[in-house]
Amino acid sequence: MPRRSRDDDLLMEEDELTAAFLGDDDLGDAPRQQSGGQPQQQPSAPADEWDEEESVPGQLAVDVYETREKLVVKARTAGVNKHDLDVSISDNTLTIRGTLSAGNEDDVENYFLQECYWGEFSRSIALPVPVKEEEIEAVLKDGVLTISFGKVKQDTVKKIQIL
Repeated sequence: MPRRSRDDDLLMEEDELTAAFLGDDDLGDAPRQQSGGQPQQQPSAPADEWDEEESVPGQLAVDVYETREKLVVKARTAGVNKHDLDVSISDNTLTIRGTLSAGNEDDVENYFLQECYWGEFSRSIALPVPVKEEEIEAVLKDGVLTISFGKVKQDTVKKIQIL
């Protein structure tokens, strides 16, 4: 196996970049890169399979962290209008859905390179700590969606009586 340089670690492989928006199962028949940068050979799919639209939405990359008082979820949503976002919470599970529009491409005849994900995306996250569902703030600024929740204060030690 060829040795990787320090600069190689700074570059994302094609399937790593795709995985940032799609789950690993969604990579399907996408060509995988070998460490030397050559695509591995994959069986060809019939031409009519490529004409069908993907029914699997892209997956949104998120950061989830806590402060002393809050739980915070941040997501890169550059290019998404706040009216194209749907954020909801149910049973301590946060769901973010939206659509990334590529704009008007009616006159495109041929792509030479297409790496950007366009279309619907969705992400559901089981929140790691109990939150106050009535204390939620969602802000979209500079392409970053930040959702802050007030945390439910829990007793650190609860005495359990043995019967």
